[in-house]
Amino acid sequence: MSKPPSAASRDEPVIRDRGDACPGALRLHAADDGFLARVRIPGGLLTARQAAALGLAADRFGDGHLELTSRGNVQLRGLREECGAGLAELLDSVGLLPAPSHERIRNIVASPLADPAPVRALDRVLCADPKAAALSGRFLFAVDDGRGDVAALGPDVTLLAQPGGRVLIRLGVSPDAAEVAAADAARAALEAAHHFLDAAAEAGTRAWRIAELPAEHALDAREFTLRLVGRGMRARYVPDAPRPYADPPAPGVHGDALCVLVPLGRLSTDQWRELPGELRITPWRSLLVTADARPAGLVTAPGSPWESVTACTGRPGCAKSLADVRADARAVAERARGPLPVHWSGCERRCGHPRGTAWVDLVATPDGYRLGADPVAPHELAAALAAARNQPPVPEAAVSEAAVKK
Repeated sequence: MSKPPSAASRDEPVIRDRGDACPGALRLHAADDGFLARVRIPGGLLTARQAAALGLAADRFGDGHLELTSRGNVQLRGLREECGAGLAELLDSVGLLPAPSHERIRNIVASPLADPAPVRALDRVLCADPKAAALSGRFLFAVDDGRGDVAALGPDVTLLAQPGGRVLIRLGVSPDAAEVAAADAARAALEAAHHFLDAAAEAGTRAWRIAELPAEHALDAREFTLRLVGRGMRARYVPDAPRPYADPPAPGVHGDALCVLVPLGRLSTDQWRELPGELRITPWRSLLVTADARPAGLVTAPGSPWESVTACTGRPGCAKSLADVRADARAVAERARGPLPVHWSGCERRCGHPRGTAWVDLVATPDGYRLGADPVAPHELAAALAAARNQPPVPEAAVSEAAVKK
């Protein structure tokens, strides 16, 4: 199966003529179904009080639903334009807006079964640093416990845990890295962000992500290591850094936690309130809750047709979408199973598509859908999609390129 077009690497650097319009909790985005707020949840970590506040916000200001994103954040939809102040006050009251000037740059994905302390340390240094506020709302940090689950998601800066209390800091998809003590990892990640901002300023292309830098301004891990040493850290250059890979947690029990898959990443506030205590949102649109939870209407065991099925917002929420992709996905989910993930896209932008893996590329067209490069008749969609999802995956070399920006 060929690599999806949006997963191809760039041949030319991006030159932007506008600022980053990525939505946040304070910067609402106008959609066809009302305004949208994206609340950053670093590492997907939510206290019970914060989770309750998000449910209240969805009922009080929105459409009574919450959406989980591919970065482990929460979106509220159907908001009224005048709700901004009330929403901000509610989120601030539970600690979801610790630094209003930085709220869109708190993009941190983390291994969901790992110790949350490194995520909290990184979030603290980011929120305390004035320069970090210049990052785009798309710049991504990953805190990986060493297994390689979130390291595969195409982050700009990866913190990869190593034996002996060491951490590798990787810049983009570079094969090399800098190694530091775990105690210095958060500071080193912040320095990596500074390194990018300096390079982006020199390039003058208004790059949002490391992959967008022109070749002559590409970040160099050797130079980065020297920067860390200059900041008083005991850093070591690693020319051929390991690249482990692990699948995300499957629905079911994992030790003391239950992994709950949310079909298409959207659930009602009633379903949300059935999730007890603290929550961890994963970048795969699932949640980790206490092992004794059994929420209705969500997937709590392997074997569901909803495993590895994702979709963009589609109609009626997005004006650019050519189809109600979520309704269409529900109509064929049971008959279109397969090991390869599939992403339903309402247009060529492919918002929210999978990262770090081969995936089946299904895109709405004015006449129906296109599977890869081939149009598919509506009555053949389920069979064609099942066949595509059961093809051998693309080569690993192509998978490593699937981490490019959105």
